[in-house]
Order: sequence, then structure tokens, then C-alpha cells
Amino acid sequence: MELLEIMAPCHFGLEAVVKREVYDLGYEISSVEDGRVTFLGDYEAIAMANIHIRCAERILLKIGQFEAASFQELFEGIENLPWEKYIPKDGRFWVTKATSVKSDLFSLPDIQSICKKAMVKRLSKVYNIDWFEETGSEYPVRIFLMKNVVTVGLDTSGVPLHKRGYRKLTSKAPLSETIAAGLIKLTPWRADRILVDPFCGSGTILIEAALMAANIAPGLNRSFTAETWDNIYKDDTWKDIRREAKEMIDTNVETDLQGFDIDPEMIRIAKENARLAGVESMIHFQKRDVSELSHSKKYGFIITNPPYGERIMDKDELPSLYSTLGNVYKSLSDWSLFVITSYEEAPKYIGRKADKNRKIYNGMIKTYYYQFMGPKPPKRKKD
Repeated sequence: MELLEIMAPCHFGLEAVVKREVYDLGYEISSVEDGRVTFLGDYEAIAMANIHIRCAERILLKIGQFEAASFQELFEGIENLPWEKYIPKDGRFWVTKATSVKSDLFSLPDIQSICKKAMVKRLSKVYNIDWFEETGSEYPVRIFLMKNVVTVGLDTSGVPLHKRGYRKLTSKAPLSETIAAGLIKLTPWRADRILVDPFCGSGTILIEAALMAANIAPGLNRSFTAETWDNIYKDDTWKDIRREAKEMIDTNVETDLQGFDIDPEMIRIAKENARLAGVESMIHFQKRDVSELSHSKKYGFIITNPPYGERIMDKDELPSLYSTLGNVYKSLSDWSLFVITSYEEAPKYIGRKADKNRKIYNGMIKTYYYQFMGPKPPKRKKD
């Protein structure tokens, strides 16, 4: 079995979650960097990761890594990589994205152009052709430069992994599916515990929780670029993994998932998204203000993405909003509260210092994941 290096880029702040997901799939981690987890596996691992990992943005096949401080060194480094192992004669290949941080080379269009020319030169020699029809499957390439170290990856996902396929409608400030899943995984929540999102918007947090509870793989109902690579996948690898994933689903699991929003249109959207995700029966959505949140049971969870004055609500309204959330939380016996927001004064108005605070980048917005921990429920006595 040939061991490949496989990269899983993710939002800054979710590296530990993705690392745990990779371990749970049974693969060995080779490195963890800011915004990226790299692990070892075979071609089946690429399919497994695309279908099962909830918190990564893409799955990339690492083609190589080298140093380049000039465009000549970049060209030679790209040309020396074994592209013919992955890209067939009729393959459509291009550099879909390049990034450069603290490197001598910083013109992204030039980096993309030079890398494509180097790939063409290499493959022209190998296939002994001067012109590529590029009528076959797509092989998009991603280039990362960090302090003159060039990392090259082949994008196996295509459409980003946060696009599960169920969210046809969104709110004005939607939380991506991968971040929503990461927020849940950063808490001790389990399917048998109450979970409420009092600012549910289009329902993403609760839908991701339901998918976890029912053991529905996040990539089950979408396609991936690498599925078309018939030069690499000559069997039913993808079909078999999907079949096994479907056999693991249990939508009859007992859950208590509740979503509130003051906008009836958002409730309609959330219900439709839950239906498309196949978890409509597992979540109770209702038009309701956060001030009306109450529950008689103990040890519940609030995981939420309230307005923070970036795209929804004026900032002068935030103290009142977070004070209301804090008062509601105080009235809930032994509950835990988890809030993602860019509003740095959130703990002040919630009325309690956060037990933990983790920085997570929601797109280009730096947010804080404030975690207010309640006590653990007593262990059940064994019969």
C-alpha cells in the first residue's frame, strides 16, 4: 500500500478538532500547522476523509514541498514533481488558488502562471505531446507559500466541504457548516443532552448537531472532484464507502434539539434546510425571543451565534442583547453556554467570566468562542 500525505485545511482555531476527526478515522497525523492538518493514508483515505470529516474545508493530496525564493526556483521545483502519477494525458489541470505569506514571491497571478507552465513542461516531456486537449477529469492544484517554503496540493474535494448540499437558503450572517460542526465538537455535548440555539437563523448549528447524533456523514449527499479520477480509482471505492456510511445512520436516536428566532422567515428557512438534510423530525424550531428561553431540565447546552454588530444589528443594541442572554442563562440550572461572537465585551454583559475562550476566524472576521461551563451531570448507576 502506497502511503500518501493528505492535507486537511481548516479554519484557524479548529485544528485540534480536525486532528481528532482524523484520528477517529484511524489515520496517523504527520503534522499540525495553523489552519492545516496533514495525515498519512492511501487513496481510500482521501474518499473516507471527504465523506466523513465534518470540520475541514477541503481534502488535498500533497504532491510535494520545496523551497523557492525566486520564480526560477519555483518553476524548477514544480517541474521536478511527479505530476504524471496523478494527471493523465487528457486531464484538465490548472492552479485554482495560490497563497503567499512572508515569502519573497508574492504576486499570486505570476505564481499561478509559472506553476502551470512548469506542469505543462513536465507533462509534455512525459507524454511526448505539445498540446493538451484537457477534455478529461479536472485536477485543480493549490499552491501555498510560507516563508519561501512551497507546498503543493491536488484538490480532491472541488466544491468546499462546508457545502454539504442541504443549505439552499441562509440568513444575512450565516455560520458555515464546518465552523458550526467545530463549535459543537469543542463542547462536551452528546446526543442525549439538551441543545438549544436561541439565535438559530438558518438552523446550521442544530442541523449539524442532528447529523452528528444520527451518525449521518457530512459528505454523504454530495460529489467530489476526485470521484472522477478513473486513472486512480479503478474500483468502487467511493460507492462502497457511501454504502457503509448509509448503513451507520440512525435517525431514530432520541434527541432534544430546539431552535428559536424572532424572524418567522428564518424559522421557515431553518425547517426547510433541516428537511433537505434529512433531520427535520429531530429538531423543534419555533418563533421565539431569546428572553422566552426556559427549561425545567438540568445540564442542557446553549450553543449559539448571536448578532455581533458586523452584519446584523447595530452595536449600540448589543449590551441589551447579551444582558438578556446572560439573565436567561442564570435562570437555567446547571446549564453550559457557548457563544461565538466578535463582540469582545460579551462576557461583561453576560455577567460572568468565560471559563475558556478560543479564537476562531469566521471568514475574515476574528471571533471569540466564549465557553461558560456548567457542572457535569452525575453518572448513572449501573444496573
